[in-house]
Amino acid sequence: MNAFLRRAATLVAFVAMLWVIQVVNWITGYGMNPTFGLVPRYLGGLDGIIAMPLLHGSLAHLMANTPPLLVMGGLLVATTTRALLPVNAIVVGLGGGLVWLFGSSAIHIGASGLVFGWFGFLVARGFVDRSLITLGSALVVGVLYGSILWGVLPGQPGVSWEAHLFGAIAGAAAALLVGTHVHAPRLGRVDMD
Repeated sequence: MNAFLRRAATLVAFVAMLWVIQVVNWITGYGMNPTFGLVPRYLGGLDGIIAMPLLHGSLAHLMANTPPLLVMGGLLVATTTRALLPVNAIVVGLGGGLVWLFGSSAIHIGASGLVFGWFGFLVARGFVDRSLITLGSALVVGVLYGSILWGVLPGQPGVSWEAHLFGAIAGAAAALLVGTHVHAPRLGRVDMD
């Protein structure tokens, strides 16, 4: 199996795992959320930095996150090679860490912080790398999901706008910090005869 297919299978397995966790969480009356969700400024809530993207508050919550996870994850799989692990570590670690430090007093759950992180990474990487591939993926993400930026604004009850905002910031930081190994023509200076 080539590397692209392995990465694609890993993405599909990750999304399938989210659905399995959702079923278990639902069966237990969503008891996993207060146990493993991110609780800001509470030491017992630190494990939520890692667990937050795995937990959801309802079937509709996970259904809303699944398509952007597959689309943006697919673009990451197609355009990012060895950098997937460091990018995801920065998005989850930095984004979740900022929610833990500055988030509102609530239990923060859901993969939307990861979605916003991938969004921030894909868009920022287009400008950092300036290759046709990364600019193209930034354009696709911007056209398909640009409206999600409204989700970084406070005021929507039950929505962790902090996870959205800090996820997007962490994704942009990952684009600046991590080399993505895209081998494509770069846009830049044009020499003309």
